Order: sequence, then structure tokens, then C-alpha cells
Amino acid sequence: MENIIHKLLDLEYVNNLFKGQILPAYDFVGIKKITVKTIKKMIWQTTYHVVFKYDVSFLTKENKINKLQIFCSAHSSEPRKNVYDVLEFLWQHQFAKGNLTIPHPLFYSSEFNATFYRGVKGENLYYYIRNKDFKEIEELLPRAAAWFAKLHVLSPWDAKNFNVENSRLKTVFPGSEHIFNDIKMHYPQYLNFYQQAYDLFIAKEEKFLGSSSKHWLIHGDAHPENVIKISKNRLALIDFTDVCLSDFARDLGTFTQQLEYMSNRKIGDSIYTEKLKTLFLNTYFKIRKIELTEGLQARIDNYYNWTAIRTANHFLLKHDMEPERAKPLIEMVSRNLNIKI
Repeated sequence: MENIIHKLLDLEYVNNLFKGQILPAYDFVGIKKITVKTIKKMIWQTTYHVVFKYDVSFLTKENKINKLQIFCSAHSSEPRKNVYDVLEFLWQHQFAKGNLTIPHPLFYSSEFNATFYRGVKGENLYYYIRNKDFKEIEELLPRAAAWFAKLHVLSPWDAKNFNVENSRLKTVFPGSEHIFNDIKMHYPQYLNFYQQAYDLFIAKEEKFLGSSSKHWLIHGDAHPENVIKISKNRLALIDFTDVCLSDFARDLGTFTQQLEYMSNRKIGDSIYTEKLKTLFLNTYFKIRKIELTEGLQARIDNYYNWTAIRTANHFLLKHDMEPERAKPLIEMVSRNLNIKI
């Protein structure tokens, strides 16, 4: 039996799908041309995890061509309805207005467990880090901070928890027990460290969230590759799979750790990297008019260390294992937490 996801690589099928779902919404009269590019293509016998990009030339009533980029995020066993719901929620709450924006949700298909949305055109922040474009980096970071501040001040009472599993470190996919089993199998020398580290991460988060009646809508996957420069003044964030209700400090700790890691690797100046992290955080606190207290710093540090270990996990446990890239991260967290390896 052919995998159903192959239908979304059949341009005739996609043409008919878009005619039914998109033409009425945009008041176009037809589709002139569609091309497809696979951004993520993991397709097995009956299961899949894919991201497709369609470049579509729509025909207007004035017989002109309007070109749009349409993305599809689909997973055979994880419905992407939450991605559509997040984008729709933010769109309805005027989040897309102004210079800090998001992709435009189009429709959800239960047949494919797929969300379709208009993409945003531009380069991501990591592109500028990789190219050592210091001017662009320093202009983009304050706007990225403003984007997160804009998200975190939205009323959580209007939003459902779009990804319940992701809202706690103890349940974030794939789960600590699954990670421990993989570490035990491949790197048993790290198992005790991992168990102690995750116990600390989870306990610190549970202590705060258990003592606070307030939770925030967070992005959940904050890193430079998800920050897109659209134009001189416009910036968007992408990838809303992990949006949930949790502690806003998680976005700050995750983003600063990934910013540090990418900057140190591609620019190689630790003093400059600290300057970038400070620029991001100071802008965020200024916009939100909050003080960096000792308690908030401890929460940010907890998520920073957790993110560093998640990055190490990627290098230890992905298909082409690269343990040499994981070791410095593990050693750093070991020092930060005072846990022996």
C-alpha cells in the first residue's frame, strides 16, 4: 500500500486541493503553476514526518500572477492541528499586525495530519551569525527580544494549552526515561550524570510552576534558526509545534543557550557572544518592564542548562553520532550544576 503522504507530492492532486481550500479565501481565479521542494522528508512504509514548500503562481481577476510560498507540516502519528490552532489564535489576536509577525495559517487537513500555511520570506538569524554579519545580528536581536515579549504578554486565559506534553520538562518528547535508556545503551559513562541533571531540571521547574498561579504562552523552541528577517523593519518567528503554557523563562534560557552555542562556533569570540546575550535579555526586560531578580535568573539558568543537554543529546543519539561535539556541553553543564560525570 502506497504511503498516503505521496499524494502531497503529486502536483495535480495538490493543485485540486489548493483550488478548493485557497482560491475562495484569496479570491483568486486559478492556479498557473506549482512547484514543490522538500524541506524535511522522512517517509517510511506507512508513516511520515515531512515539511513541504510549494511555490504557487495564482491567477488574479486582473489576469496577473501572484506568487505565494505555501508550507505543509505533516506527521503521521502527531496531528499538526495544534500548529494551525496556534497560528489561528495568534492571527485572531492581532499578533500578525505590525513589524513583529507570524506565518499566515491557511487550513488544516485531518486526512494527512497536516497544517498548511503561508511562509515568510527571508533569511534566519543563524544565516547572519554564520556569515559574521555583526550589523545585522545586532539589529535583529532586539527585535527578536521584542517578539518574545509580545508573545509573553498575551493573556493566557484566552488560550488553551496547545501542546500539553511540551509544557513540562518531565514530559517533553521523547521523555527522560527514553533518553536514559538510550544513554545507558550507547554512553553508560554518562548515565548517572544524566539522571542527576534531569532530576534537578525537573524539580526546579516543578517547584516554580507549582508555586505560581500564572503561566505564560511560550514559543517552546526558541533559537536563531526560527527568527526570520523579512525586511528592514519586519521580523517573524516560525515553527509553532511546541507552543504551550509554561514559564516564559524557558524561551529566554533556550534562546540564549542556542545563541551562545551558534555564535561561539561560527564567530568564535566568547566576549562578543556575551555581548549578544546581554543585548537580547536587556531589551526583553526593558520592553516588559520587569527586573532580572535572582529567582528569575535561576529559572533562566535552569532552562539554559537543560537546552545545552538537549543539544548534547542530539549529537550523542542522532543517526550519525558525534560524541566529540556533545562532550564540551556535558562538561559545561557538569560544572554549572556541580555534578560529577
